[in-house]
This record gives sequence, structure tokens and C-alpha cells, in this order.
Amino acid sequence: MNEQICFKPIGIIHSPFAEISGVLIQPLSAKGIKGTIELITDFTEGLKDINGFSHIILIYYFHLVNKFSLQVVPFMDNELHGIFATRAPSRPNAIGISTVRLISVKQNILHIEEVDIIDETPLLDIKPFYPQFDNRSTDKVGWLKGKEILDGIRSDNRFK
Repeated sequence: MNEQICFKPIGIIHSPFAEISGVLIQPLSAKGIKGTIELITDFTEGLKDINGFSHIILIYYFHLVNKFSLQVVPFMDNELHGIFATRAPSRPNAIGISTVRLISVKQNILHIEEVDIIDETPLLDIKPFYPQFDNRSTDKVGWLKGKEILDGIRSDNRFK
């Protein structure tokens, strides 16, 4: 299976974070951090009815990550874990996801909050967040058990 898949960005995410180091990890820890999405104008029509949702899921490209590792030490731990057991950006396909609060939509510009994304990140897709579909009760959280508090945890340059 060596088939290559290519994606084209549908827009650019803007945030106050200019570099990898210092980004708050996970949107829940980024309360009050505002940003915008500048959608390519050809896609503006696709925003119809998006303002009826309080949160949206952003799928984006980790454009500053230039390597991947199958085992990493994630930001929330000091031990090696398999990349697929983490949300670290150093992935075989450098794709990230974040659920952010949608504040407003003005033509092709979306104002968002709870942003944990680097400025000028290419946006691949937007999906509405719907709790009935997107929340699950779980009985296991793996190595993250007891690490639910994210206050003050920021990224560094380990995955650059």
C-alpha cells in the first residue's frame, strides 16, 4: 500500500503562537486564547449554518514538524510511548485535530477561541462538534490516567 494521498488546504489558521515552543497543549488548556480561520473564498459557501454550532473540530497539517518517530516522550509525561498512544505532532502523517469554540463567522473569516494551534497552520477540514456523536464514556485512558490537569503545560521544540 504505497499509494500517496494529497490534500490541499481550505484555509489558514491564525493564532498568537508564532512558534512550536510555548503553545498551550489541548484546547481545554487554551481558554481565552483567540484566533481566526481565513477560509479560501472559494469555500465560503460551505460555511452555511456553521454558526449554529458552539464548537467546531479543526483538522490541520502540522506544517512545522519535519520528522516523525514511532515512540515519543509526550508533553504530559516523561516516558516513551508509541506515537499512536499520544497526541504528539511528530506523526507519520502530520495531521492534527482540535475542537475549538466558534465565536462568530463573517464571510470567509471564522473567529475562534480555545486555540492550541500555531499561527499560519494550514487547515484541511472543518466539522461541527456534536456532543451526541463526539463524546463517549470511557473506562480506560491508558497512560494518561491521573494526568487530566493541563494547566500551564506548554509545548517545547522536541517535535520540530
